[in-house]
Amino acid sequence: MNNANTPQRLHALDNLRALMMWLGIVLHVAINHLTLADSPLPWRDPKTSPVADLLLIFIHSFRMPVFFVLAGFFVALLVERRGANGMLKNRGLRLALPFALFWPPLFALTTVLAMVYIHLTARGVPGIDTALTPARQPGGSPFNTMHLWFLYQLFWLSVAARAGVRLQRFVPAPLRETIARGFTGLASRRWGFAVLALPLAFVGSFYPSGIVATSSSFLPPLAEWVQSGLFFVFGWYLYAQQDRLLALFAARCKGHALAGLAFFAATVVLLGASKTSGPHQLPHPAFWIALAYNACAWLWSLALIGGFVRYLPRQNAVLAYLSQSSYWVYLVHMLGTVGFGILLFNAPIGALTKMGLNIAATSLVALASYQLLVRHTPIGRLLNGQRKEEEKRSTRKSTKARVLAAK
Repeated sequence: MNNANTPQRLHALDNLRALMMWLGIVLHVAINHLTLADSPLPWRDPKTSPVADLLLIFIHSFRMPVFFVLAGFFVALLVERRGANGMLKNRGLRLALPFALFWPPLFALTTVLAMVYIHLTARGVPGIDTALTPARQPGGSPFNTMHLWFLYQLFWLSVAARAGVRLQRFVPAPLRETIARGFTGLASRRWGFAVLALPLAFVGSFYPSGIVATSSSFLPPLAEWVQSGLFFVFGWYLYAQQDRLLALFAARCKGHALAGLAFFAATVVLLGASKTSGPHQLPHPAFWIALAYNACAWLWSLALIGGFVRYLPRQNAVLAYLSQSSYWVYLVHMLGTVGFGILLFNAPIGALTKMGLNIAATSLVALASYQLLVRHTPIGRLLNGQRKEEEKRSTRKSTKARVLAAK
């Protein structure tokens, strides 16, 4: 591994993570204004826009795939630096503990806001009526992981990675090397994305739209583990060959982006065609939609990783701050997108204006709360670990203390 290049590349991935986290705000604001009949959430603003529909499927196509690739990459990095047990301890402190601490209050607050928004949608005025709450399946739990499903799944994928490290001693070395070469080989071949998309197309074919919908369940179905797990494992193997593969992704980022655009257009066309019936309808439309959509997901994930390595390899002050604040913003942003959606519900303005105002207000409030309540507090240390400036200060203090003690 070329250590001279590693810091720049890690900055590139941090910059990418910052952008992907902020796009979560855009995505969840867009959901308020969907024209689609099968909205993933049980509320809707009276002003809708097809732009919101397009934003949803556009951002969803690459945002979480990129996150899981980065997650697998950094878990592999932690295993190399701290060992498998050290990695799992780190993931427990950075994923499981924040989930356990923040999920209860966030679930309670988000539930109240959601009930108010549902009341507004149904009756046009604020209020709370439990009779309007969507019915659960028989025996279903009233609790779910909400948008924190990413933390939840990522922790269990980290547990699985720890188990895999322990069990690999029982796997013959030639087989381990073949699997590793298979993933890195697919990553380096121009057609590799199509092979990687095939298993995701298979699991997606069991969903009406061809797109695996996140259930936010504490017991997610197998399809969700396959969807997120494949990107995670790809990131794991990417780490071992990062010098070669990241340089390759950087060189091909424009081609990957354009090819992804073609598959995204095909997805939109197939989604439209699937809503019509007739003798010329494509057989098994869900499979073909899933294949096109996941081909797009792989291509755009590689394009974004390569593009940031190529064009934003160094630390950027704005993106560095967004990266530092991203964990907190991720935790609390739904309170903003739902809360400001309620405040803007009866505003006499168009859907796009509402969306812009909500995105701006949620971003500003989330960042302000991070700066005032989190950044220099134990919460910030819990979410982000000890920042470099604090490490330097503590090192200087300990050095000074030793000098004084020696005197």
